[in-house]
Amino acid sequence: MARGTLQAAFGQVLKDLRHHAGLSQEQLALECGLHRTYVSQLERGLKSPSLAASEVMAAALGSKPHLMVKAAEDTRDSLS
Repeated sequence: MARGTLQAAFGQVLKDLRHHAGLSQEQLALECGLHRTYVSQLERGLKSPSLAASEVMAAALGSKPHLMVKAAEDTRDSLS
């Protein structure tokens, strides 16, 4: 996915929150009931998360889905 897209920005936000929480991709995936490669694809902007995946990941990272999307919008806009 091209840099500067919302999908890529969401991936960066996810990665930043995961690092802040001190979790590996595998740990986050296990906690959320997701596959590690899916988390990797999200972080690289190759996939977009479902609402259900967004909700469970946000909860695991101490956030809320709408805050993650807002942070992604702000990140994308700062790159434009």
